[in-house]
Amino acid sequence: MDILNGKHIVLGVTGSIAAYKAAFLVRLLIKKGAEVQVVMTPAGKEFITPLTLSTLTRKPVVSEFFDRRDGSWNSHVDLGQWADAMLIAPCTASTIGKMASGVADNMLITTYYSMKAPVFIAPAMDLDMYRHPVTQHNLETLRSIGNIIIEPASGELASQLVGKGRMQEPDEIVAALEEYFTKQAQLSKK
Repeated sequence: MDILNGKHIVLGVTGSIAAYKAAFLVRLLIKKGAEVQVVMTPAGKEFITPLTLSTLTRKPVVSEFFDRRDGSWNSHVDLGQWADAMLIAPCTASTIGKMASGVADNMLITTYYSMKAPVFIAPAMDLDMYRHPVTQHNLETLRSIGNIIIEPASGELASQLVGKGRMQEPDEIVAALEEYFTKQAQLSKK
């Protein structure tokens, strides 16, 4: 039995070219038996459609505080209590900065602040943005309060520059979640 079977995963998707990898992440997580709820930033919807992700998860994608069709409230608090983990992949420098600074101006960030479960962050940005001292400071701030940073890979970036900043591949991200839950299961047996 897979360690992710039955786990509730909130997948946060931000406005990065790497957002297309969210579809692969959803497929992998669901194949492992996880239930996935996608929460997107407004910019995330510019890179991959909510329709794609809702088709894969069989759940409506949450991106606004209320549903524009019927006015129903999307509760970030409920999502924070439902989840066994939150994974933000891709996570832009902007979202990292907001998370580290307390700027809760969209559904994804308010969900993050309501999260009772561990949070995994998979940064995705150009190499200069990634290595910028402010970004590194923000990542260290997030790490210091218990967030798990899934380091980006090196390689060719959307800018055609080569360096560290590519979002880690979906199978590596899923492996990081499996490793975390495997360790937690071993600790609970002791």
